[in-house]
Amino acid sequence: MLFNSQAFILLFLPVVLVAYYAAASQPLWRQAALILASLVFYAWWDPRFLPLLIGQAGVTWLLAEAYFRWGGLGWITLGIVWNIALLAFFKYAAFLAGVLVGLAGLSVPEFSIPLPIAISFCTFQLISYLVDVQRGDGRHYDPRQFFLFVFLFPHLIAGPIVRHSEIMPQLEQSPLRPGLDLRLAQGFTFFIIGFAKKAILTDPLAQVSDPVFAAAAIGTPSLLDAWHAALAFSMQLFLDFSAYSEMAIGLGLMLGLRFPDNFDAPYRALDLRDFWRRWHMTLSRFIRDYLYIPLGGSRHGMTRYVMASLLAMGLCGLWHGAGWTFVAWGLMHGAGLIAHRFWSESGRQLPDVVAWLLTMLFVLVGWVLFRAPEFATAGHMFQGMLGAGGFKSTVALSWALPAAIAVALIGPTTKSFVETQLTPRPWMAAGMAGLAVYSLLLAGGGSTEFIYFRF
Repeated sequence: MLFNSQAFILLFLPVVLVAYYAAASQPLWRQAALILASLVFYAWWDPRFLPLLIGQAGVTWLLAEAYFRWGGLGWITLGIVWNIALLAFFKYAAFLAGVLVGLAGLSVPEFSIPLPIAISFCTFQLISYLVDVQRGDGRHYDPRQFFLFVFLFPHLIAGPIVRHSEIMPQLEQSPLRPGLDLRLAQGFTFFIIGFAKKAILTDPLAQVSDPVFAAAAIGTPSLLDAWHAALAFSMQLFLDFSAYSEMAIGLGLMLGLRFPDNFDAPYRALDLRDFWRRWHMTLSRFIRDYLYIPLGGSRHGMTRYVMASLLAMGLCGLWHGAGWTFVAWGLMHGAGLIAHRFWSESGRQLPDVVAWLLTMLFVLVGWVLFRAPEFATAGHMFQGMLGAGGFKSTVALSWALPAAIAVALIGPTTKSFVETQLTPRPWMAAGMAGLAVYSLLLAGGGSTEFIYFRF
């Protein structure tokens, strides 16, 4: 079920909120209502994969329980291997088979395995729990609490990646505690702003970028078309995913829960390290805490730092998709982070405008690689961006692109607006209601999936 669909907004969400708050004074019943709602929400996509998700979480819980009862790191290791094996089979089996077949020089028909939605984000959350248990930072949860942590529908499909230590204490609190009116007001506002981003800006940007990337599969686009599509996709990706995150945060607040922030105006960053502190923040901290630091980080010499950076970012790229372009994108960012560290340690500084331009150029070129289905398409796009395809434009300038650039670079962030500038005024409520209705009418023409559902 899509957050931006009329079925979710007009039917599913009202029913869930009524049931949840009707049982708000009874922890058992309100949590059971959330689990049931989350299972229905997931099964709406494809009920065939619901047993898989339950089994993945159930085995993880049993192995953690075995560790609590009998000790032994083997249980934790087995749990991590179990989760990685499931992810590898469904997401990477076809890719790895293709690589092996290619190395062997054989010719076999291609095959694909249906990718269960949410398996990437679910796997990261389960692994983070197991590692925290091994580190002594995890605690025992009964099955109901644990399954609610995993299945909670606002963050189930595409994050934010929530850690058990962040969400479990909140689930034990009454949603009727003081501040209910503020949480509901902020929650609805977060949700409406994210909904409007998706319906009004993101979908029109796809109509600009998709045709150019499709044409680049067989030829070189013009300079104007290539840059137009690259900029459009960069804004589309940011607005699409930040919209989903804001809608998830809003849904959490409606339920009395505060999810971690996931975006903080990343296209205003002045260097690549700052960009990753602002972009998909919950993924960045997962990579830092569960990959980069365990691999040595910056504490064991330059060689270890370089290897840890490249490996962590390469795996970050692979997590996004089973393809060499994703790996190359991750390694590109790893190399960029290493170069930034060398530059920072030199003591030299660039003017802010120059630093911002270079950072944005690097990120934008990386997004072309990220978006392209294979290197040939990316190569054609890069050639077009250098002028090899001529200068004549075949794509009309979309009003959505300058509007998206303004949202990304000029205005307040959604968090800042909702938490510091939102005022309880009739005109504000009317404006939000109007924006919600308009976005809902646009969604009536057919809701589109969020980009990160593919990862």
